[in-house]
Order: sequence, then C-alpha cells, then structure tokens
Amino acid sequence: MGFRLPSIRRASFTASQASSKVVDVPKGYVAVYVGENQKRFVIPISHLNQPSFQDLLRQAEEEFGYDHPMGGLTIPCREDVFLDITSRC
Repeated sequence: MGFRLPSIRRASFTASQASSKVVDVPKGYVAVYVGENQKRFVIPISHLNQPSFQDLLRQAEEEFGYDHPMGGLTIPCREDVFLDITSRC
C-alpha cells in the first residue's frame, strides 16, 4: 500500500530531490530517527501507544523537547535497544 505519483510528476523528480531526506511515509506509519548514525525507521503509529515506546518518547522529549534535529522524531537510544522494544510492540 502506498501513494503513487502521476507519471508527469515522476518525470520532474530531480537529483536534488532524490538526495533529500524527505521520503513518503505510508498512511498509518511514522518515521523516526534512532542511534548515533540517526538511522531512519518507519514504524506503525500503533507503536506510539505501547508503554515501552512511551518511555522512549519521554526520553526524546527530555533530550530534544520539540526541536528534533532531523526534522522528524528523533529517539535517543541505541538501534539494538529500539529494535528490541519495537519487536515486542
């Protein structure tokens, strides 16, 4: 499931747009950035309600407030911890 752009729109897609971090996120999902290298993950929004994920959101609020350097939600934890938590959601 995803969003398809009309062929005219795809033809006007430039190299500068390809290099940007803006990538479509399917409806019902959210992009988050995790770890030292700020790896991007696209996760179901249902994860946001899970108690373990709520703890991560509180940590993000404490560290970044509402100013997330990547332009999206940045989670201040290691990738392996994040993957462990999301695998249990």
